[in-house]
Amino acid sequence: MIERLKTLKELFAFLWSRKLWWLIPMIFVFLMIGMLIVFVGSSPLAPIIYPLF
Repeated sequence: MIERLKTLKELFAFLWSRKLWWLIPMIFVFLMIGMLIVFVGSSPLAPIIYPLF
């Protein structure tokens, strides 16, 4: 888990140093959608949520 956080930290540092800070909100949205799919995929709400995507 710590390695994954380190990777995210390096990604954001790279984006900030290359003046690509405007990509950070888009990456955040992609991460949130990915987490939603992972967490809802194993719940009884999955048949309701999947047609939305």
